[in-house]
Amino acid sequence: MARTGVRIPSLLALSALGLTLVTGCGGDKDDTSAPSASAPAAGAGASSAPADSKQKPVVVVTTTWEGAFAKAAGADDVKVIVPQSVHHAPDYDPKPSDLAAVAKADFVLYAPFEPYAAKIKEAAGSKAKLVEVNLDNDPDKVKAEVDKLAALFGTAGAATKWKAGFDSEYGKLNKDVQADWPGGKSPVTVTQVFTTWAAKLAGVTPAGTYGPEAVTPAQLAELSAKKPALVLDNAHMSTGTVLPDSGAKQVQIVNYPGEDLDLLAVYRNAAAEIKKGMGGS
Repeated sequence: MARTGVRIPSLLALSALGLTLVTGCGGDKDDTSAPSASAPAAGAGASSAPADSKQKPVVVVTTTWEGAFAKAAGADDVKVIVPQSVHHAPDYDPKPSDLAAVAKADFVLYAPFEPYAAKIKEAAGSKAKLVEVNLDNDPDKVKAEVDKLAALFGTAGAATKWKAGFDSEYGKLNKDVQADWPGGKSPVTVTQVFTTWAAKLAGVTPAGTYGPEAVTPAQLAELSAKKPALVLDNAHMSTGTVLPDSGAKQVQIVNYPGEDLDLLAVYRNAAAEIKKGMGGS
C-alpha cells in the first residue's frame, strides 16, 4: 500500500479548517449535467451494443484517490497527475507536461483543498469538464460519488457492477474485523477526523475524535480519560504519538489507493492493520 509513513503536511495543516469542510461534505457544484454520448467506433454495432461499450472518456485526476473513484465508476483511460513517490499530494507542483495532459482530457477530477486546483482549472480550458470530488472513504459517500461520476461518464453499468463487488467485500471485512474484537467486545477507539470510516469498517463507534490539527493538552486529557484501546491515526497527517502514556495501540490508516487505483485495497489494508492493533492475526 502506498503513502505509508508519510510526513506532516505543512500546506494542508495551514488549511485544516477548509479541508475539514471539504472532506466532510464534498462538493458537487457544476457536476450534475451528463456529457453527450460519444459516437460508436467505425464498424461497431451500435444497435446491439450496451451503453457502456461506447467510447469511454479520457479522465485526468490529481491523485490516486480521485483515480480510484473514476476507475470504480467505469473509466478506463485514467491519468494520475501526482506521482506515487510524492508522499503528500497537496505539496506537488504540477509540471507543464501535467497541465498539457489536463488540456486533452474530457474530465478532470480534483479536490478543492489541493493548492494547485487553480492551475488545474486554468489548464483545463473549455473542453474538459471539471469535477470536484468528495474524498471520503465512508462507504455510503464512496458509492454516491461513484454514481455521480458514472452518470457523467455514461458508465452506469460498470459502476453498478463495481458497487455490488464493493458491498460484498466490505461486508466480509466488517465481519472479519468484528470477529477479532478482544473478548468479543467492541474496543474503545479514538479516531482522527478523517479516519472515522475505518472505525465504521471495524464496527466501532468512536469514543472521540481529534484533528486535523495537533491534539491540544485539553483534548489529550479528555481523550485519554476515555481509556481507549485503539487510536486510528491518519497516516497522511500524522503528528506522531497521539495519546502518549494512555496505553492505546496507535494504528496508521492510509486513505490513498496505490498505483493500481484499487479502492478496495484501502479497506483490506485498513482491516488488516486494525486487526493487528487489536492483537489479532
